[in-house]
Amino acid sequence: MQLGKRWSVGTKVPADLPRVVVSAVGDVEAELRSDGVSFESWAWTLTWLEGRPVVELDDGTVVTYNSAEDTATIRQETDDDGDDDY
Repeated sequence: MQLGKRWSVGTKVPADLPRVVVSAVGDVEAELRSDGVSFESWAWTLTWLEGRPVVELDDGTVVTYNSAEDTATIRQETDDDGDDDY
């Protein structure tokens, strides 16, 4: 069993993450900086799902890992996600 972790945006990521996930987290953080987003109080949350890392940012951005292809996918919430309650 692997325990999750939480760390602040801009600080060192957990060492047990695959390299492509670390890169994806860095890409998201670079985009936040370039967009001028105030993220000082934001943090990432790492959970493990069937042995694979799932990393979620406080704004709802999610990074998932595909171990078969050694790839990471970044999914960002938008207003068009269809999550509206009617």
